[in-house]
Amino acid sequence: MSSLTNSERFLTWMTIEQGRSPRTIEAYRRDLVRYQNFLLEHSLDELSVNSQGVEKFIASLRAEGKASKSVARMYAAVRMLHRFLVEERIRIDNPTSGVDGVKVPSGIPKALSEDQVSRLLASVTGVDSFALRDRALLEFLYATGARISEACGLSLSDLDMESQLVRLFGKGSKERIVPFGSHAKSAIEDWLGAGGRPMLVPDQWAKRDHADAVFLGSRGTRLSRQAAWGIVRKYAQIAGIGDEISPHVMRHSCATHMLIHGADLRIVQELLGHASVSTTQVYTRVDNEVLFTMYREAHPRARIGFAK
Repeated sequence: MSSLTNSERFLTWMTIEQGRSPRTIEAYRRDLVRYQNFLLEHSLDELSVNSQGVEKFIASLRAEGKASKSVARMYAAVRMLHRFLVEERIRIDNPTSGVDGVKVPSGIPKALSEDQVSRLLASVTGVDSFALRDRALLEFLYATGARISEACGLSLSDLDMESQLVRLFGKGSKERIVPFGSHAKSAIEDWLGAGGRPMLVPDQWAKRDHADAVFLGSRGTRLSRQAAWGIVRKYAQIAGIGDEISPHVMRHSCATHMLIHGADLRIVQELLGHASVSTTQVYTRVDNEVLFTMYREAHPRARIGFAK
């Protein structure tokens, strides 16, 4: 059985059995092609490579100057491929089992302060259809902690305006129900009203899916991720909080502010759609940073001799 066939069998399994998105599958495919090319250069394949060969592959990536995060991602794809081969009894041993994982420096997600979020949301001052859309998008991202892909993929049938609930489809098409508050509801209602979304509806839809999209682009198509990024950055610059703010920062900010105000960690996990609570726990570090800052500012004896 050829190397390509085994890789494609693995990717098919990831698609069908694990429910991974096409974007994720393409990322795995690129990483595995890189791995396959390395093996071919050394007269190896995934059935004959040993632990030393896998370690040499990792070393070659580092020698190219790739970032630790990229190396870790590629190695994860290789590790999953070999695990699949063992589970399918295509190979009896796993050469990655004796290879140390690639450590990635832990980074604390950047979150906006509550004042910065308020300034960002207040920076949308127009009343035309684009301003109504942009305000609704920003309010929605902050209210729900949705990923930008979830917001762009949102359909009208996913919204329950009366109950203020939205159905989101996360990674692996996993469904979850998330509430949103009155500010987001008001902004979405304005956008869906006569002066908003209907103004961007085309004479003929380019695709049937676009007709049900909540957020539309200027050409009457479903709003793209790139356009959504541009919207967030535009108003971040207007609000004076920088032009490098990404939609994901809104997600970070939503989680961080909820934890600061006493939300249970597992509740935030469910709202964000994290598979593991350990993923959500990174926000508690942000919470602690805020706690330390507030302590230093508020405690009369905190400024001298205090160390985190």
